[in-house]
Parts: sequence; C-alpha cells; structure tokens
Amino acid sequence: MNYKSLLSIVLSLFFLSCTPSPEEEAQALVEKSIEAHELSKKWENVAAIRFKKLTRLLDEDGAVESESEQWVEFRLKPYFEAKLTWAKDSISHIVNFNGSKMSYQMGENSIQNEGFLKVKKAEIDAAYFSFAQPWMLADEDVNLIYEGQKTLEKGELAESIRIELGLDSESKWIYFDPNSARIVAAERHTKGQNNLIETISYDETSGLLLAKEQKVFKLDGNGNTQFSQAEYLYSDYQVTFE
Repeated sequence: MNYKSLLSIVLSLFFLSCTPSPEEEAQALVEKSIEAHELSKKWENVAAIRFKKLTRLLDEDGAVESESEQWVEFRLKPYFEAKLTWAKDSISHIVNFNGSKMSYQMGENSIQNEGFLKVKKAEIDAAYFSFAQPWMLADEDVNLIYEGQKTLEKGELAESIRIELGLDSESKWIYFDPNSARIVAAERHTKGQNNLIETISYDETSGLLLAKEQKVFKLDGNGNTQFSQAEYLYSDYQVTFE
C-alpha cells in the first residue's frame, strides 16, 4: 500500500469519526429548540401548568361538525399529576390521575371499569407528551433520529426528527423551523389514521413558547394532505414556577 492510499484511508476514517450520527444531530437540534422555547423562564422550574383547550372538528368542506372545550391541568412537582375537566350535555366530566391512581367522574357517577381507566391514562400520557414539546424529547428514554429537511403543507422547509417508539402500530415525527428551531408541526401515523398537526401561532405570556393555535390535517397513505380535520385553540395559560 503506497503512502497516498494510506493517507486517503486515514483521512476518510477521520472525517467519518467527526461526522455526527443521526441520533447526535437529533439531540443537538432538540437542545437548540429547548433554548428557543425558553424565552425568559425555564421548563425545569415549572411546578404546574393549567390551560383551556378548544377543539373544533371539521368536515371535508371545512365546516364545523362539533366544538368542545376542556380544561387541562398538569402538576409536575413533586410528582406527575394530571386532570382533564369538561362538560357535555350539561354533565360534568373529570378525569384525574393523582400520581398513582386514575379516576373518572361523570356527573354524580364514578366510573370504576379498570379497562376504561387504563385507556384514559394512556390518553393523559399521550396528551402530556404531545403538549410538553420540545422538553419531553430530551428524556433519555426517547429515541430520536434526525432525517434531514422536509417540505410541509404550505411549502415551507422544516428539520425532521423521527421518534422511535418501538411500536409497529404507531410512528411520530417532529418538525422544526430550520432557522429558529421552534417546533412548527408534528406528524403521527397509526394503523387507522395519519395526520399532521401544524402550529399556527404561539403564546409567550408565561415566559415559555407554547402553542396558541394548531390545525390538524388528514394525510393519505403517502403523506399527502387530504383536508383540514380539526382546529385546536389554547388559552388562559396559568403557569406556576418554583
């Protein structure tokens, strides 16, 4: 082996060792995004957060099919608790997780079915994971893969990270603005449905950058947008810091 060949191999190995892996690129992007979402406050200092979520379900023509309002509460310290409160047909519904046990109160009736409560706990976990981005992405149990840039619904470019959940039935991606590193969208594929949630505007009143308005688009099997199927409006943020 001549000197030039040896030098070429050594340089190739050097550059390969210096090139970050997709996992490392994803972690770096998440860290940058956390900085972008922490305006004057730190998420690590949040003790509790409460807000109102208005959901509008739309038909294929964009007309409102139904509208519902829900109060969402997450207590992060000293341990995780969650509470969802809403009314339907003049009957109050309260889903509560007290840190160890689930409960569901519908009017004067307490729902005791364990299977039902397990489903509601999974809904709470999914709601918190989706809401608490990008901070939840820094969890060491979350496996992330950087996938480069992708063009979103309105033609804008975004940096893409795939979340590996270890589930064949579900896939998730988070999309970031390539300049500011703000989260601009999330994509979810399940066996029954694929959708894209775009963040239209943000709330900055708490010192954190939180979602204010989001639109949900139904996707076909190839990831193409079919129609807007829902709108989420978040308001009345009440954040308690340590």
